[in-house]
Parts: sequence; structure tokens; C-alpha cells
Amino acid sequence: MIHKNTPEKMIEVIRKAPKVALFSHVSPDGDCIGSMLAIGLALEKMGKDVSLYNPNPVPSYLAFLPGSSRISQVLPSPQAKVLLFVDCTDLGRVNMSRSDIPEDSIVLNLDHHISNLFFGDFNWVDVHASSVGELAVTFINRLGVEFDVDMATNLYTAIVTDSGCFEYSNTTAQTHRLTADLLDIGVDLSRIHHNIFNQKPLAQIRLLQCALNGLEILADGQLAIMTLSVEDFQKSGAEQEMSEGLVNHARSIAGVEVAVLLKELSPHEIKGGLRSNLWLNVNEIAALFGGGGHQRAAGCTLRIPMAEAKQSITTAVEEALRIGRDH
Repeated sequence: MIHKNTPEKMIEVIRKAPKVALFSHVSPDGDCIGSMLAIGLALEKMGKDVSLYNPNPVPSYLAFLPGSSRISQVLPSPQAKVLLFVDCTDLGRVNMSRSDIPEDSIVLNLDHHISNLFFGDFNWVDVHASSVGELAVTFINRLGVEFDVDMATNLYTAIVTDSGCFEYSNTTAQTHRLTADLLDIGVDLSRIHHNIFNQKPLAQIRLLQCALNGLEILADGQLAIMTLSVEDFQKSGAEQEMSEGLVNHARSIAGVEVAVLLKELSPHEIKGGLRSNLWLNVNEIAALFGGGGHQRAAGCTLRIPMAEAKQSITTAVEEALRIGRDH
């Protein structure tokens, strides 16, 4: 039986488990990595055997996070019967399916995406939270574990990255209260911000140059769309992870409501990132293509050529903008 929102039961399961395996999503970001690390450190303080898994390497800008070197790209042994998935809308976000999970395992799902499929045996999904980092703070508090600087550093990073440095509409008074508590623990705010926001590899700037070279403004100035080809990544020397956040350069253009970045992973695999400013629900647009996320930030993967993907996304966004204007 699937239990939709059962924080108390999740805490109870975690308390009893001697071994816990933690998982976070592909193309990892500050929220999934920071939250997973903080929870992992808390569970170790409780004396538990903890393993940390992500399908991809930790991005270089997050390598400073305490414990990040322990995250493995090798699936944990099936000895851990409690599996906690952090910041994942579904098992596909970890390149897994239910058949990959032993029948006697208990799957826990901690997330804040509106598109979450409640895939866990027990789920804690709060779509009003700015980040899983917020939920992780509460999670650790309920476990009764005392925060230390390493845990707080990971949690602050999780929250500051997924709230867009407290800029996005998902930022609430509670977000600031929680981060204030983390700062009181002794988080080095300037070091975190320097590592995350002020240390861009030259290859990433060159990748941005490629994206801006192809920038198009459509829908009477309300849509900005950028594309990146496989060749753009090769030419710039940038890794896929370095495209993270580039879409916000298009979103910042005056008059733009929706920004889209389409990047070519292969000739028939296009990953789309969508951001909106004030009112358009891009989660609904991403859902048309099998994706999802949040109202103001969502993503999807299209298994068609770039030109076709660009046309399909453009048509969907223009239609959503038109309907919005009419209402």
C-alpha cells in the first residue's frame, strides 16, 4: 500500500534501520547533493551504516561540500533494506525502476516537486518548500540529531541553490528562518557563495557564449530560447553539468516571461530546461513532453532531433502564453 504523506512513519522507519542507502538524482545539483550529505551525516551520528549514491559524479563546484567525496556511482549493496530517495520525482531520476529494488526493501521518498509520483512505500512531499534542503532540516530535527557545521554547510547550500539565492517565488519566511538557524551554527556564508556563484570555469563562460549566440526572442518578446549542440560542448570544452543555470541569462531579459534552454545530448535526445518569471506554469508545459518540476522551473527530455524539439517546445509555450493572455 502506498502512503502519500507520512513524515512520522518515515522517521520511525529510519530510527529502526541499522543500514540506510541514500540516492539522489541524475545531473546532480546543490539541493540533492547537499540534502543527501546532511541526512547521511546525521544518520551516521545515530550510529547507522550509511551509503550514498548518485549516477553521476559530483559537479566540481560542489566538491567543497563536507562528505562529497564519499558519494559513489556504484549502486549500494542490497544489504541496506531502507532506501531513501532525495529530491527525486520518480525512480527514473536515478536511472532505476522498481525491478531494481529488492522486494523486502522499504522505499522512502523525500521531495518537494509538484510532479512527484509518490513512488515510495512512504512519502514526504511538500510542494511549498523551496528545496528538499528545507525538508531535510525538519527531517534531521525530528530525528533528534544535533546539527554541526558540516551538516549546516550542506543544508545551507541545498537551500540557497534551489531558491535561486532566495530569489525564486518558492522562497518563504520559513526559508529565511531555517537558513538563519544554519548561520547561527557557524556556516561560512562567504565561502559557500564564492564556491557556488563566483568560481565559473572558463569552459562554462565559453558555453554561455555559444548559448547566447543562438538566442532567439519570440512570442512578442515573451519567450527567449537558447540551444546548445553536442558541438558546442566539444568546442567550449564544457561538461554537461556546466549548462546548469545558463537559462537564467535568457530569463533575465526585460519583457521575457518564459526562457528555454535546449541542449543536445545526442542527435535524437534533447534535454529541455524551462523557467518562467511571474505567472506561467512551466511544469504543465514540461508535462506535455513527459517531464515536470515546479511551476516556475521544470524540465523534460525529447527523443527527437533538435529542430523538431525546438519547434514543439516553441509551439507549446506560445500556446500557453496566448491562453494566459486571453484569461
